[in-house]
Amino acid sequence: MNNAVITILSFIVTLGVLVVIHELGHYAVARIVGVKILRFSVGFGRAIWVRRFGRDQTEWAIAAVPLGGFVKMLDEREGDVPAGERDRAFNRQGVGARILIVLAGPLANFLLAIVLYWALFLTGLPGMKPVLGPPARESAAAVAGFRDGETIRAIGDEAAHTWNDVRWLLLKEAVRRGTVAVEVESSGGTSATRSLDLSGLTKDDLDRDFLGKLGIRPFRPNVPAELGRVLPGSAAERAGLAQGDHVLRVGDKDVATWFDFTQEVSANPGRTLAVVVDRQGHRVELKATPDAVPAEGDARIGRLGVEAGPRLKQEYDRMTTTVRYGPVEAIGRAVHKVYDLSLFSVKMLGRMVIGDVSWKNLSGPITIADYAGQSAQLGWLAYLGFLALVSVSLGVLNLLPIPLLDGGHLVYYFAEIVKGSPVSERTMEIGQRLGLALLLGLTFFAFYNDINRLFTG
Repeated sequence: MNNAVITILSFIVTLGVLVVIHELGHYAVARIVGVKILRFSVGFGRAIWVRRFGRDQTEWAIAAVPLGGFVKMLDEREGDVPAGERDRAFNRQGVGARILIVLAGPLANFLLAIVLYWALFLTGLPGMKPVLGPPARESAAAVAGFRDGETIRAIGDEAAHTWNDVRWLLLKEAVRRGTVAVEVESSGGTSATRSLDLSGLTKDDLDRDFLGKLGIRPFRPNVPAELGRVLPGSAAERAGLAQGDHVLRVGDKDVATWFDFTQEVSANPGRTLAVVVDRQGHRVELKATPDAVPAEGDARIGRLGVEAGPRLKQEYDRMTTTVRYGPVEAIGRAVHKVYDLSLFSVKMLGRMVIGDVSWKNLSGPITIADYAGQSAQLGWLAYLGFLALVSVSLGVLNLLPIPLLDGGHLVYYFAEIVKGSPVSERTMEIGQRLGLALLLGLTFFAFYNDINRLFTG
């Protein structure tokens, strides 16, 4: 199955699961408080599949445009309601019941994320131990005193077990651009605390390799450039490179380690290089032209399409760890993770509004589809983690106080509690127009960022 098909299928499954869970939240609570459901739709526009079920003959539909869904309830504001069913109309419910019905959709997304993270923490999440390489000269990491071979144990008051933890914890701190305490442990077992200054980061750095900007680099094992499997149809295969070759020289540079080799290849996209290898004791000279592949921004890097040999894989196996928790502890970890992501999302949105964080961080359906496909190809653990992350984002998005979203309706209902009567139809109409304009603006930014990423890599 090619990448495009995987991406499309993964995107459809992602949207389908998230929309169904969200709308089931509204549906379930509405049924509990006694509201009649007319239609449960996955997608918008023309229905391509419709069936009626249950005592109320609720329509269950799948529509042509899969970017969302809705639950249509009996409501006197949207049509005539028989006198015998008026007590089952949404608008006839108390304000508390209406708040619960609206709130149930986002809460269902948060609950899904908690269940997924619980399963992931219970199963175990593999990752690379956060062992540091030598910091870049004059970088924030160098100034803080980080040393080659040290392992990051904690950032602030939170433990770090993998590089994923390090990136996430530093990203949360980087938004504030202050100074954070980082606990490290040397290879000899000695602990120390470093003060890492994050003030040098700009708002655009957060959308890029901000760890590299800080000078924080993963440890690189000092192993020779021995080639592993050569990928079929790759530049390496066209050049005649073979598994087991030991690379001695690339271009005019001698090669001592695997990372010397990859650095030279990356720096020469599309350029023909002389490659000298040791093949079973014989010196062999070849010509190789690395393929040019997209990198950050509009840059390109070279890639030959060859895996590392067994010695490097053994080193990385030694540095791999699996983080797992027991059934009870995993619940607490999952709840904390969802709370943490939700709070961070709100902070990021707030900083976007005031211009402290770049709008480039806003993503749309194209980027979501791309990440869905990438995570699916990495395995079910990566895909479930992605699904949980997007579920949290959907929950937060729907709680924003924007008319047309669940959060906008909640604003009307809380205003009703304060003033003692429902918000006027005129006020709701104006709010809907403003909300539509705001959502269209956000959609424009999201699609612009998607297209920009698509063409610039």
